[in-house]
Amino acid sequence: MKDFLKYTAATVAGLIVFSVLTCVIGLMCIVGMIASGSSAKNVSDNTVLVVKLSGVLDERAERTFVDEISGSAVSTTGLDDMLAAIGKAKHNDRVKGIYIKAGMLAADSYATLTALRNALLDFKKSGKWVVAYGDVYSQGVYYVASAADKVLLNPSGQIDWRGVSSQPVFLKDFLAKFGVKMQLAKVGTYKSMPETYTADKMSPANREQVTAYVNGIWQNICRDVAASRKVSTAALNGYADDMVTLADPKDYVKLKMVDKLVYENEVEAELNKMLGRGADDYVNTVSVADMQSVKSADGNKGGEIAVYYAYGNIVDSEATGLLYDSHCIVGPKVCDDLEELMYDDNVKAVVLRVNSGGGSAYASEQIWHSIELLKQKKPVVVSMGGMAASGGYYIGSGADWIVAEPTTLTGSIGIFGLFPDMSGLLTEKLGVKFDEVKTNRHGTFGTPARPFNEEEMAYLTKYIERGYALFRSRVAEGRGMRTADVERIAQGRVWLGQDALKVKLVDELGGLDKAVAKAAKLASLAEYHTQPYPGKSDWLDRLLNSNYVNGYIDAQARQALGPCYEPVMLLRNIEGQAAIQARIPFIPNIR
Repeated sequence: MKDFLKYTAATVAGLIVFSVLTCVIGLMCIVGMIASGSSAKNVSDNTVLVVKLSGVLDERAERTFVDEISGSAVSTTGLDDMLAAIGKAKHNDRVKGIYIKAGMLAADSYATLTALRNALLDFKKSGKWVVAYGDVYSQGVYYVASAADKVLLNPSGQIDWRGVSSQPVFLKDFLAKFGVKMQLAKVGTYKSMPETYTADKMSPANREQVTAYVNGIWQNICRDVAASRKVSTAALNGYADDMVTLADPKDYVKLKMVDKLVYENEVEAELNKMLGRGADDYVNTVSVADMQSVKSADGNKGGEIAVYYAYGNIVDSEATGLLYDSHCIVGPKVCDDLEELMYDDNVKAVVLRVNSGGGSAYASEQIWHSIELLKQKKPVVVSMGGMAASGGYYIGSGADWIVAEPTTLTGSIGIFGLFPDMSGLLTEKLGVKFDEVKTNRHGTFGTPARPFNEEEMAYLTKYIERGYALFRSRVAEGRGMRTADVERIAQGRVWLGQDALKVKLVDELGGLDKAVAKAAKLASLAEYHTQPYPGKSDWLDRLLNSNYVNGYIDAQARQALGPCYEPVMLLRNIEGQAAIQARIPFIPNIR
């Protein structure tokens, strides 16, 4: 008995000591996070900004609380942070150049990569230099890195250069194995998103539009790389056709795709050469994360231009629970935020940064209305990222000015409703039987026991057509066009930004910087600064909000499922989806 009490007491004491130590370590971590988040970064002379092109590149990114606790490297980088870091480096006399460390980077679109590439070209206008090195260059990363003054490759390295392709995912036969069939009501010959669930291949109309934008994207890539590497576009196309991806690394030098073959430990000598220093000298470096703590040279001069980020699926309400998708434009929240900006006298103009393939038509209409109210108080300019299509186009169609990247996917003015018929799964696969009693003819409308009948589908079609007519009228009103003219370029057709300019869906080609400059001009601001909205959460928010942990789990699922993630998420949340959807295919799967 004495031994039992002794061992029990020792165990309890050990648990108490362990708990105390855990609390102390936790407090130290929290204090460290506060200190690191609030301290300003000093930049030494002859510093090089290191831009790592690896992991996931999103429109915006936040370090999750799980990352903070584990101390792990951030796997997701925000385009906003990269552009801000490069902009600060351009105007900081102590930063002499940029070192691009190439890796495996997953970006949502070539438009996102174009924005990054253009920032590097703008950086070089200051007389500074850019050097890139990679063991392996993916095609997208090489596209960005080709803007460098020197492109270096490992002697055993590789450059993926094969052209652009699109491989949409089709789930019709997969669902049929479980007795599930999707019922569709849509308007728009080119409205192809429902094909994910209702077809096993691309329709002729979809193939036509995909062919157009895939070729357009590749032409832009070749043109830009040709200009930087002093190689003809014909030669670049020949390289792709000849499977240069599998070429001897020495051939890349002969073909002018890279300047030199070096090992990674020799890169520092190349950087020192650009700095005009000895090969063995220590190179001062700062990261993109470090630059967030570096003060901007411009400060907060002049009037404030709010840059409001709207990216992800457009939804009616925020989802919760495991696989919580943080990449959402939540209608009510965005409307509240825009109302705050409308009444904020410090904000002189608003740039709506959109990167979305759409979603709920209802939420899109509400956001459109909020922008109409905002326009009455101050200028509103839209900056389109990788996608601003369907509902993503809807929300900003009434803006005072619209700026798109040449390879932005936009337009897709069309509407559909997608409704699951689970009767095969329930009655045939699982043996569930139903009976019914009803007071009126359509009392069982929407029942899982049977598919919609012909009369019900007719009502649904009229409902969808009414939503399409509203969408089309919003575009006509916002763009100053006749409804008939909008109809000719609508029908759900997806346009590249450069083609959307020709049909008057956008006003100008360029990035966020051009949109901000236009907003300043419309607001008559000689001096101005930008402020991002909504504000990013701090470490305490991430600690207290369980959705951030769920968001971390969602991020892992996003990476694991790849192109199947979005279709699977829609099936998971199908009951909570709005009846009318304005969206393009989740993942155009362009690579």
